[in-house]
Amino acid sequence: MKVKSRIIKRLGLVFLVCMIPAIPAFAGEATAESNAVAIDTVWTLIAAFLVFFMQAGFAMVETGFTRAKNAANIMMKNLMDFCVGSIVFWLVGFGVMFGASAFGLFGTSGFFLSAADPSTSDGLWQFAYWIFQAVFAATAATIVSGAMAERTKFSGYLIYSVFITALIYPVVGHWIWGGGWLASKGMIDFAGSTVVHSVGGWAALAGAIMLGPRLGKYNKDRSSNAIPGHNIPLAALGVFILWFGWFGFNAGSTTSGTNMSIATIAVTTNLAAAAGAILAMFTAWIRFGKPDTSMALNGALAGLVAITAPCASVSPLSAIIIGAIGGVLVVLSVEFIDKVLHVDDPVGAISVHGVCGAWGTLAAGLFAQATYGEASGVGPVNGLFFGGGLSQFFTQLIGVVSVFVWVFGAALLLFYIAKKTIGLRTSDEEQLKGLDIGEHGMEAYAGFQIFTTE
Repeated sequence: MKVKSRIIKRLGLVFLVCMIPAIPAFAGEATAESNAVAIDTVWTLIAAFLVFFMQAGFAMVETGFTRAKNAANIMMKNLMDFCVGSIVFWLVGFGVMFGASAFGLFGTSGFFLSAADPSTSDGLWQFAYWIFQAVFAATAATIVSGAMAERTKFSGYLIYSVFITALIYPVVGHWIWGGGWLASKGMIDFAGSTVVHSVGGWAALAGAIMLGPRLGKYNKDRSSNAIPGHNIPLAALGVFILWFGWFGFNAGSTTSGTNMSIATIAVTTNLAAAAGAILAMFTAWIRFGKPDTSMALNGALAGLVAITAPCASVSPLSAIIIGAIGGVLVVLSVEFIDKVLHVDDPVGAISVHGVCGAWGTLAAGLFAQATYGEASGVGPVNGLFFGGGLSQFFTQLIGVVSVFVWVFGAALLLFYIAKKTIGLRTSDEEQLKGLDIGEHGMEAYAGFQIFTTE
């Protein structure tokens, strides 16, 4: 009986395998074109879901690198970045980013997702593309949370979330991805080293400057005190989640599952992250005498941020070099921003996303190779190191500088207005007790006695 049962099961399996090619006949006539559209749509949606999961990664990194008494506040800011950002990006941001261009500066149509018609294939594609772009917008917004951690009023932060997803981020997106003036110059930023990460990094710099440092961060002689995070394993989990989501972030930016360059993009993404972590570890080891865990974790993120712009136009070897330089830069930048500029950035967001985002964007003008760019759709562009001259590098530099001027200036004005109206910084008492209690009336770790050094 057992033998007979196995035979029946095998015959059933053979029947199912043979029937797979006939499935489209039951669902309607399928063509090569319709199959390609379906594959591209599914791939873009899967990539969007991966990028959405990066919100959890950011929440874990920021929480782990800060103190336990502010953990619930970090969670609320990350949650509201996505929730507020989604609504605002649907209302305004997507249209500003991808609408009909006004002088190459901003879009003027497509608000409320009005171009998405559910009765047509192109209209349905707009829904998929919107959700993919919405999670990118939320990523740019949430970068700022870490740099402004442990002393920001929640109400002031909500105002920021609205304006970065409605205007600041979409304007840059239009310049580079929406057919704006930088796109017409041929700037390369495949997945957003500048569009997403530098936007978040430069806004974070403006916010941290306007807020001022946390209590106890700097002494009267301007020397800096370390304020350790409460949970490095949680931060490490966040980095691994971000690394995982980044495969959707970079390879998903093809918005095409039939574009086989998604394989090379995944490879360059992974190698850059690995090189960034290794070089950050060794740089910290040399400078501080110990292989600092937090620096190595930020080094992985630095490599990921750096490769985001050139991931589709460089070789694996170039990706390792780009990521490695990002790993060195992040350590030096964290130290410079803290000890020289005296800007308090609890998680290193300015260095990881702003500085390394700028580096990755410039690196595209140095390491781009036509063979990789042609395969991915970027175009047959060679960077300086591969016979392309300085032209592409200068285009990248113009993009980096112009985005810094716009984002830093706009964010500084936004935070200044918030500071003078509803307020931006919490009271000293709230900082001492923790923002979880002061801002939200609760504790992240209820039942535990949390000691502070302040």
